[in-house]
Amino acid sequence: MTLQAMKAELGFLSRPDGSSVLTQGDTSVIAAIYGPGDIKLSREKIEKATIDVVYKPKSGLPGCDEKVDERMIRNICETSIVGSLHPRTAINIITQEVQDSGSLLSCCINASSIALLDAAIPQKFTVAAVTCVFDKDDELILNPNLRQEKECKAAFTFVFESTSYETVATTSFGSYGKEQLKTALAACKEASKTLFTFYKDLLTKKLSKD
Repeated sequence: MTLQAMKAELGFLSRPDGSSVLTQGDTSVIAAIYGPGDIKLSREKIEKATIDVVYKPKSGLPGCDEKVDERMIRNICETSIVGSLHPRTAINIITQEVQDSGSLLSCCINASSIALLDAAIPQKFTVAAVTCVFDKDDELILNPNLRQEKECKAAFTFVFESTSYETVATTSFGSYGKEQLKTALAACKEASKTLFTFYKDLLTKKLSKD
């Protein structure tokens, strides 16, 4: 069981401190990092950086579901970033949907993770997200498309850290049992290793150019 084809580019934008464009299958997201930078006195945290995440849909304003995803991305980034190295500053992370053909949340998380690497933001670990679904025949599908997400019995997005591949965040919907959860977790954990290798290759390529 393999992930859909991926391609990415670091430093895609010139103005941010770090940026990426990531395509997983036919889903594509741009992520930009600004900071560490100045922050209003009222929002300063004495002991660490303040991390803000903004998600921008392809068109219109973000709805309730998008705000939930935005909050999840922020919580993940707060867990991975060593904010204590930059107290009283702001780190702003912006994700922009380019094309949603399924597995959008995991693509947003991964694009943000790659952009943080490009910005050289200190992190305890990097993160990789994998989405999977069980279809009506109880077959497991990684990185499902929109139709597969719509027709599935259950869907999961797992987020793993790079040091020991432990989960740092999980979201799911639908009806599933303990065995299906175990099967989904194991498959996504294995797939995350492919993503971490992909990250490493991207960074090596960038450093060799610099």
